[in-house]
Amino acid sequence: MLAALVRRYDRMAAKGDAPVPGYSSEKIAYGVTLAADGSVVDVTSLGKTVKGKHVPEAMTVPQPAKRTVGVAANLLWDKTAYVFGAADPAKESKRAAKKGLRPGAEEFAAFRRRQHESIGETEDAGLKAFLAFLDGWDPEAYESLPLAAQMLDANVVFRLDGERNWLHERPAARAVVARSVSGGGGVGLCLVTGEEAPIARLHPSIKGVRGAQSSGAAIVSFNQSAFTSYGKEQGENAPVSEYAAFAYTTALNALLAGLRNRVQIGDASVVFWAEPEGDEEPYDGEAIFAALFGGGEKSAEPEAEPGPDSAAQERDLLNALALVAKGQPVPGLSINPATKFYVLGLSPNAARISVRFWLETTIQQLAERLTRHFEDLRLEPPAWRDGRAPQFWRLVYCLAPVRRSDDGRIKDMSRDEKDRFEKSHAHIAGELTRAVLTGARYPVSFLSMILMRFRVDREIAPLRVALIKAVLSRANEEVPVSIDFEERNAGYRLGRLFGILERLQAAGLGRRNATVRDKFYASASATPARIFPSLLRNAKNHSKSVRSKVGAGLAEWFEDRIAEALSGSSTAFPKTLRLEDQGRFAIGYYHQREAFLTKTTAAPKELEAAENVDNTEE
Repeated sequence: MLAALVRRYDRMAAKGDAPVPGYSSEKIAYGVTLAADGSVVDVTSLGKTVKGKHVPEAMTVPQPAKRTVGVAANLLWDKTAYVFGAADPAKESKRAAKKGLRPGAEEFAAFRRRQHESIGETEDAGLKAFLAFLDGWDPEAYESLPLAAQMLDANVVFRLDGERNWLHERPAARAVVARSVSGGGGVGLCLVTGEEAPIARLHPSIKGVRGAQSSGAAIVSFNQSAFTSYGKEQGENAPVSEYAAFAYTTALNALLAGLRNRVQIGDASVVFWAEPEGDEEPYDGEAIFAALFGGGEKSAEPEAEPGPDSAAQERDLLNALALVAKGQPVPGLSINPATKFYVLGLSPNAARISVRFWLETTIQQLAERLTRHFEDLRLEPPAWRDGRAPQFWRLVYCLAPVRRSDDGRIKDMSRDEKDRFEKSHAHIAGELTRAVLTGARYPVSFLSMILMRFRVDREIAPLRVALIKAVLSRANEEVPVSIDFEERNAGYRLGRLFGILERLQAAGLGRRNATVRDKFYASASATPARIFPSLLRNAKNHSKSVRSKVGAGLAEWFEDRIAEALSGSSTAFPKTLRLEDQGRFAIGYYHQREAFLTKTTAAPKELEAAENVDNTEE
C-alpha cells in the first residue's frame, strides 16, 4: 500500500503537482510583509471569500511540525499564536494557564527559538529581516496590526517588502528546509523502497480522514513500550525512509483533499486511483469509478431527483463498465483495462488511522466485480428508476428506518440522524464495500436487517428488495430476476399470493387507512400457516364486493390469479419460513406488485377505478 502511494507521489512530482521533500500543501490565510529592519509593513488576506466565508489559499510551505499535546513550531510559517504570540483565549490550552503565562507566550518563544536554530547565521536579506522581526516583536502590539481580529488563530506566511515571493520560497530558505528534513533517525533498510536511507522517526500527519483528529493522524506510529521491540523506538520499529514517509503521506493527503478520487462510505474515507503504464492518462477510468462509487465528499448525502441527462449519463457509465469488464474499448474514452487500480478505505481511531480495506487490482478486474455487483442487484422491473445506478451510500441507507409524515410521505433524516446512523452502521458500510470490491459474499446480516425493517416500517422499497436478491444471488442461490410463474419455491409463490390479495382488498374495499400489507406482512412472511388461511377467507368477501361494485369479470380475474399462485404449492402452508425464503417472499411480492403495472400482466382497467374509492375514514 505504501509503495503504491510512493509511486503515485513520484508521478505527481514529475508533473510538478506535488511538493518536494520537506514541503507540503497547507491552508494559508494571511501574508505579512516585512521591512528590511523587521518591522511589519502590511498584512494581506490570502484565498477567497465563498458565501461570506473566508477560504484560505492552498500553498506549498515547509512541512509542519507534528503536534500532539506539546508545543512544536513550524519553520517560516505558523499560526498567530506562534508567529505573533497572539492566541485566542477561548482556545488556549490549560497548560499555559497553569504556568501563569499569557495566551501565546510559550508558542511564540518556541517559534523564535526554532527559527534561530534552523536559520542560524545568514546573509539572505529576507531571512535576516525575518529574524529581526522576531527579536524585536512585542506580542502586546498585535492589536495594532491590520486585520488583527480576522487573522487571529490563522496560518501566516512572510515576505520582504518590494518582493513577490514569500520567504519560504527563497533559495536560502529552501536550503534551510533541506537541512531540517532529517528527523534524527539512523540509517537503515527502508521497507518501502528497499534502499539504505535515513529512517523517519515520526511520519508526517495524514489529514482529511473524517472523524480523525483535525490536526492529523498517523497510519504508522509507536508511542508505547508495548509496541516496540529489540530496543528500537518510534519509527525504527517499522523502518520507512524519510523520503518514503514524506512521499506516501503527501500522495495520500492529496487524494483525501480532493473530490474526484475520494468518497465517504459510512465512517470509512475511501480513496481510489489508477496507476498507468508509461505516459497514458488514467483519468477516464477513474472518472467512471468515481461516478459509481459516488465520488466526492458531497456524494455521502442523498441528491435531488436526477433529471433525464443524469439518467442517460448513468446508463452510459454502466455500459462503459460492462465494456471494460470484457476488455473491450470504450467509445470516446481512453481506458486500458490492464491498468492497475487501487482502493483504500481509512477509518478514524483516535490519533491513529485504521486501514478498513485495501484492494490492489486492475481496472478490468474491478469492472468485472462492479458489473457482477449490479447484476446481482438487477430486478425486472428495475429497482432503480431511469437507469440510475445506486451508489454505495444509497444501499447503506436502505438499512435505515423509514418514517412517514402525517400525510403519508417519507420523511428525510436530519443531518444528526444521518450521523448517528452512519456511526452505528459503520461496520455494515465497510462490509458491503469489501464484498463488492473483492467479489466475496455479502454478509447474511444484511438479509436479517432488511427483513427486520420490513416488519417495523412495512416499507417494501425496491432497492431493499434488490439488496435481498443480491445477498441470495451472491450465496449461489437461484433467484428470479423477473416474475417467474414457474418458480416453485414456497416463499416466492406466497409473496406473489400476498401481492394479489393486497390488490384484491384494494379493489373490494377501496383506499383504506390500513392495508393487508400494513397489518399482516410481517407475520405472513414468517409464519404463513397462521395468516394465509384467514387471508384467503377474507379474500372471498373482498371478491364478493368486487362482483357487486364492478362486475364478475374482475372478480373472476382475481380468482384465477389466486389459483395460479397456489397451484405450485402444497395444500398445507408452511408453519415457518427460513430467512432465505422470507427474502424470496419479498422478491415474489415485489414482482407481483410491479407485474400489475406492466403491459403483459396488467390488471383489467376496472381495477384502478375500484381501488380509487376513498374509504380511509372507515
